[in-house]
Amino acid sequence: MTPTPSSAPDDAVRRLTELEIKASFAEDLLDKLDQIVIRQQTQINALISEVLYLCQQASDPQAPAQRNLRDELPPHY
Repeated sequence: MTPTPSSAPDDAVRRLTELEIKASFAEDLLDKLDQIVIRQQTQINALISEVLYLCQQASDPQAPAQRNLRDELPPHY
């Protein structure tokens, strides 16, 4: 079906509106994904720091040994 000359401008306006709506949703989704990536990078950085700290503690011979509550039980247990 070919558009009539009078419906062509209305069709163009409708199509343009639909494209603007899709672009708006795409922009919103991109913003949300950007925030997720930022949050994940923050978590990754915190985990890297924690792993480095734990590795440093494990390899440091001067560090006091971790206390285990089972080692502190009275002998009759």
